[in-house]
Amino acid sequence: MTEVKYSVIFRAVMKKTPAAEQSIPVENLLAHIRQAKGLSRIELASQAAITRQAVHAIETNQYLPTTAVALRLADALGCRVEDLFRLLPHEDIVEGQWSDSVTVQKTPQEAVRVKVARVGARYIVRPVVDLGEVLNYAVPADGLLVPSRGVRTGVAVSPRRVQVRLLRDRRVIEQEIAVAGCDPSVFLAGDYLRRHQDSCTVVGWNLGSTAAIEALKRGEVHIAGVHVVDAQSGESNLPYLRRHLKGNDYLVVTFAVWEEGLLAAVGNPKSVRGVEDFVRPEIRFINREPGAGTRLLLDQKLIAAGIAPGTVAGYTTIARSHFQVARSIAEGHADVGLGVRAAAQLFGLEFLPLQQARYDLVIPRVHINDHPSIESFLNILVSRPFRTEIDALGGYDMSQTGTVHALRP
Repeated sequence: MTEVKYSVIFRAVMKKTPAAEQSIPVENLLAHIRQAKGLSRIELASQAAITRQAVHAIETNQYLPTTAVALRLADALGCRVEDLFRLLPHEDIVEGQWSDSVTVQKTPQEAVRVKVARVGARYIVRPVVDLGEVLNYAVPADGLLVPSRGVRTGVAVSPRRVQVRLLRDRRVIEQEIAVAGCDPSVFLAGDYLRRHQDSCTVVGWNLGSTAAIEALKRGEVHIAGVHVVDAQSGESNLPYLRRHLKGNDYLVVTFAVWEEGLLAAVGNPKSVRGVEDFVRPEIRFINREPGAGTRLLLDQKLIAAGIAPGTVAGYTTIARSHFQVARSIAEGHADVGLGVRAAAQLFGLEFLPLQQARYDLVIPRVHINDHPSIESFLNILVSRPFRTEIDALGGYDMSQTGTVHALRP
């Protein structure tokens, strides 16, 4: 500590600490060190030439000592002033807003772990638990939700506006890249990015294609992943994006090509061959949420086969990811679902291919300029080590990775 800092912290021995000074977080170790030295308050007071009452008041944080008194206390105890009194890290609180994809609790519990993304000029907040049961314990929180302090006089407070006490350096948080989509390998990309750029990482939010694009349009994420095959042209993504994104201020970059199809239990014991089998009474289906790429594929196939969704047992049973579909089938909770080959391979399931789909990343061009890590992220995707590892996972074709597509002809 410098002498200037001392003069701010240590005012007067017998003058009550001002309210502004009480807000300065100070760790007071005087009592601990005195006891470790085997001294009573009277003995310390005598050696430091102050009163016993003054020692008591300082140890109980009623008063802050002057610089001279702090120096005498340190001399009497044979230590440094900063061993007795330390400034605690400054509490950094940011004001943000819940993502629209988050259901806001009226009275959220006090210790809500959250991730915070700086997207443009706003901080977008999501609970860590939304990453899933495993990642909830593997991904560190950026901060904790500050309990509501009530409505300020004359100011209406939105329930979606929240305050977060940061647990990490704000500069590190502002380098994180928020990616919405349903491809879990984005976390591998984040690990490669950390190796290349130590303070940066990727946070992937599991959203179906439609929800991911809507989150991008609301300015809640930096990148959205999409895999929607146009029913008429058979073209991936671009027809859908042209209908739902205005202007040409987006970069569309291919991440991978993957196979989508039917997932069934090992050996396909129910002999499922196509969507026509979904109406059989013994077949239990598990679906994806509305707007997911495989949900759109399913609905196209049902329409083509003349099958009403209500006749499919399990049509309203929802899984939130390709892996959740696969896990449900592997654990015997469902017989069949739609997903990607990579999920089937991970859980050792049968896979019946229906189509190939391109998984593209959609990035507003403004983020390429205003975010310090987007360019590095794109460089990671096309790097040979990363592509080689994704190829080894199975179910991914990385030959088109990095290809840029024109949103508008």
